[in-house]
Amino acid sequence: MKKYRKLIVAAIIALIFIGTFVFLWQKSQPKEIVYNEFTPKTEDIQKTTIITGKIEPRNEVNIKPQISGIIAELYKEPGQYVNAGDVIAKVKVIPDMGQLSSAESRVRLADLNLKQAQVDFERVENLHNQKLISDEEFDKSRQQLRQAKEEKSASVDALQVVRDGVSQSNAKASSTLIRSTISGVILDIPVKVGNSVINSNTFNDGTTIATVANMNDLIFRGNIDETEVGQLAMGVQMKITIGALQDLKLDANLEYISPKAVESNGANQFEIKAAVKLAEGGKIRSGYSANAEIVLAKAEKALCIPESAIEFSGDTTFVYIVKGNDKQKTYERTQVTTGLSDGVNIEIKKGLTAKDKVRGPEIIADDNKE
Repeated sequence: MKKYRKLIVAAIIALIFIGTFVFLWQKSQPKEIVYNEFTPKTEDIQKTTIITGKIEPRNEVNIKPQISGIIAELYKEPGQYVNAGDVIAKVKVIPDMGQLSSAESRVRLADLNLKQAQVDFERVENLHNQKLISDEEFDKSRQQLRQAKEEKSASVDALQVVRDGVSQSNAKASSTLIRSTISGVILDIPVKVGNSVINSNTFNDGTTIATVANMNDLIFRGNIDETEVGQLAMGVQMKITIGALQDLKLDANLEYISPKAVESNGANQFEIKAAVKLAEGGKIRSGYSANAEIVLAKAEKALCIPESAIEFSGDTTFVYIVKGNDKQKTYERTQVTTGLSDGVNIEIKKGLTAKDKVRGPEIIADDNKE
């Protein structure tokens, strides 16, 4: 019994040894290298680039008050359409005490001058009726009375403007009523009732009451790398895709390329602007993120092969043309002249015909695949 056990163990060891030897021998044998093969195709090829940017109005105007004060009323909301001249808000004036005091003093002085002019005129008029003074003296006194009345009216108006921001004589053109200077959509009203506002002057830009823009005249604004800007031309067509509206595709015409670069993340970028053609019934909001696809170069009916089949050696390019049949196949290294590439396919200008077959990358076998 022990003898048979020893024979069985010896047989198992022998089988393991033989199996290991066969496995290692198979692994040591050179495997046949198999390549992908391509046939050149005639098709259009183009080089494109994608630019990230935003959709925004061409003209966006900040509406600011002509006087300082406190917001008393707001008549409009963001998103509403306004015409030029429409009232957006009303400002309650907080008068400057120094100016108010001067205006009140001017009214009192004008009142005194008017009373004196009235007395003088009545005296001159009485003498003129008695034929004791000339017509010239009478006209002069009457003119002085008119000037005193006008000064009194002007001083009262000035006092009302300082105190209330509006006078009775110019109520329609009141500076307390903040009006839109253009027709368009209100994009933003950054103030609330009760907020203090100041007018624009030499020392500050003033408080923005509202931002209004014409949303029917939009542009795409983005930046393009310096390596590609030289291939752009004014008027070139662009395809705009808006991130929030994936199904909407818009056309645009390039109308501006900045003459000066700005550095961004270590690279020089040039700002570009393009006029966007709006689709009928489309509603685009200001500030949408968008991508613009621009065709930098295009070749029609070009002989193309996959770029992976090209061997680059310095400034020279080669392909391997398939020769022979399946049983005895060889590859002939041939120099070619390449043209435009879209990153996948590349144009062959010289050195290859449509009847040739080209060797591609090696097919990598999956050892784990049964």
